[in-house]
Amino acid sequence: MTSTTAQTKPLARARHNAGGASWWKALRSSSSALAGGIALLIITLSCFFIPWIGHMDAYGTDTASMLQGPRSSHLMGTDNVGRDIFTRVLLGGKASLTVGLSAAAIAGIIGFIVGMYAAYYPKIGYVLMRICDGLMAFPAILFGIVFVGSFGQSTSSVVMALSIVFMPMVARIVRSATLSNMNENYVAVLVNLGAGSMRILWRNIALNVIGVWIVEVTFVFADAILVEAAMSFIGAGIPQPQPSWGNMLYDSRTYIYSAWWMTVFPGVALALTVFVINMFGDGLREVFDPKRRR
Repeated sequence: MTSTTAQTKPLARARHNAGGASWWKALRSSSSALAGGIALLIITLSCFFIPWIGHMDAYGTDTASMLQGPRSSHLMGTDNVGRDIFTRVLLGGKASLTVGLSAAAIAGIIGFIVGMYAAYYPKIGYVLMRICDGLMAFPAILFGIVFVGSFGQSTSSVVMALSIVFMPMVARIVRSATLSNMNENYVAVLVNLGAGSMRILWRNIALNVIGVWIVEVTFVFADAILVEAAMSFIGAGIPQPQPSWGNMLYDSRTYIYSAWWMTVFPGVALALTVFVINMFGDGLREVFDPKRRR
């Protein structure tokens, strides 16, 4: 028994290494996933580390430099109170990325659990799916406004509102993928071998569903950033004076013609980030597609 176990461990390790190599090869084969991932990494590192390394202040005002256009001293110009737009775009990106990633992570984890149980246990699933239907009946922005209005305007309130509103979408995708896997032959074999429900669900089906889940969470990440920006634009998102791309667009609405840089730079940053995340998600969909991998 000991000899067999000793021989099995290197084989398992080799299969694990081969699996990791095949995933990396598949990732490199998708130009969308590779380009989107690199671009997203550059954006994230820029927003998080450049302000920290440069000791940038997003709140410092200079009345003598109000509404100045892009120049060497202010690469993206200044706003209506003399704050540096470049600094605020980077720190606003940090806030927006943090909110989007946090909401996607919370919604993804809860949605994964709900979707798995809803598919495997039909009676529980009926109740869970009706709850999800009720939550999906509310538009994301409207639900966010009501939630923030009820629990107070703060970054954590925005994250929780977005997590709740996007969780049903993840749950439905995971439930659909789980139901599809439950019809596969390997599940019937495991049942005949006497495997328990928890083992089948979490050690076998979950591994085949996680690819679809990762792709959906990526799209939720992009949607959460957009909804957060929309909420901040109407004054129900990240509270002022903390910078976010939505807050910056709100501040620029009065100066859209006289100070175009106040609108263009945060708007381009928002659009580019969402585009990159969606491109990365499309690439991951290609990577996790079994037909493409074969």
